Amino acid sequence: MHIKRQLTPKKWPIVKKGTAYIVKPNFNSENGLTILTILRDILKIAQTRKEVKKAIFSKNVLLNSKPLKDEKHSAVLFDTLSIIPAKKSYRLTMSEGGKFKLDEIGERESSKKISKIVDKRIISGKKIQINLLDGRNFLSDLDCKVNDSVVINLKDKKIEKCIPLKENARVLVYDGKHTGKEGTVENIDKNHKIAELKIPDGKINVLIKQIIVTE
Repeated sequence: MHIKRQLTPKKWPIVKKGTAYIVKPNFNSENGLTILTILRDILKIAQTRKEVKKAIFSKNVLLNSKPLKDEKHSAVLFDTLSIIPAKKSYRLTMSEGGKFKLDEIGERESSKKISKIVDKRIISGKKIQINLLDGRNFLSDLDCKVNDSVVINLKDKKIEKCIPLKENARVLVYDGKHTGKEGTVENIDKNHKIAELKIPDGKINVLIKQIIVTE
């Protein structure tokens, strides 16, 4: 399935001129990028779709420490992409201008990922299930709340720790008009679900649902 280039989400760092259509991610098209787009159009590791498919078939590309099966697979915020032959890893994050970008990271960093808790519920057996922004869910006894972040060990497939949303926490705005801004939490208005952030050029108010705690 394809999407018209002119209609691609604002977060996609692609030029509006070029081929009429671009391959659409097989899920989460608003908040993710296809592996094809990342490897061919952003990192320019491959020149054609055929080359990307060959690399995936050869298991030379890992997403969050797992081999990929489809070039249309979507990488979402803070996912890690590893290129085995080049011995390089990249993390999908956001530029200050609100566009997705890839930051090169070290091997140790590539085995971990931050994600936001969007739901928490008790399931059968009185076990606590934590549901995350990237679609993952875990059973965990950690003292975490909705809107906190967790650090996931991708190799062990476990949550290592919780990073609470609180004053002085470092956050990234991943949605809304301030997308891409990074700052420190100055105040949290739980009634109106708004956080006041201190950023390099002043202060902004952002909906809590639009931020993710990073440290």
